[in-house]
Amino acid sequence: MNSTSESPQHSRRRAFRDILLYGLSGGLLILILKLTEYRFLVVEHSVEIYGALIAALFAALGIWLGLTLTRKKTSVIIKEIPAQPTEPFVLDEARLTQLAITPRELEILGLIAAGLSNREIAVRLFVSENTVKTHSSRVFEKLGAKRRTQAVQIAKTSRLIP
Repeated sequence: MNSTSESPQHSRRRAFRDILLYGLSGGLLILILKLTEYRFLVVEHSVEIYGALIAALFAALGIWLGLTLTRKKTSVIIKEIPAQPTEPFVLDEARLTQLAITPRELEILGLIAAGLSNREIAVRLFVSENTVKTHSSRVFEKLGAKRRTQAVQIAKTSRLIP
């Protein structure tokens, strides 16, 4: 065998290395040329590029603003419809005597259920506001309620008021 001859495996490695080096250097040369071309393009046409960027920015802003301002707002309409009782209201006399609620307290409880304030109840019944507060607190105590709404709810479920 000849000392200058190489093994086939070594020859393939060397060929692969040479191809890889030539490919990388060619790619690097193309990259340098493109960068030079890009820089020339940017320097030569910088006003047009900046103008296009600003135009694109304002177009996007205009589209967003147009969509935001013309978006239909959803509106919820709530209409209260009083429920019609299926049967006429019948006062639960047994529950009324069990709780020991007086007719005046029952009357005040009905006016509370109608949504009147203590002052409005006092004017309607020709009594002082303190009298209304006293009757209200006694009704709350007898029903075991802490608030006006709770007292009305308990009275309705107990069939004391319609």
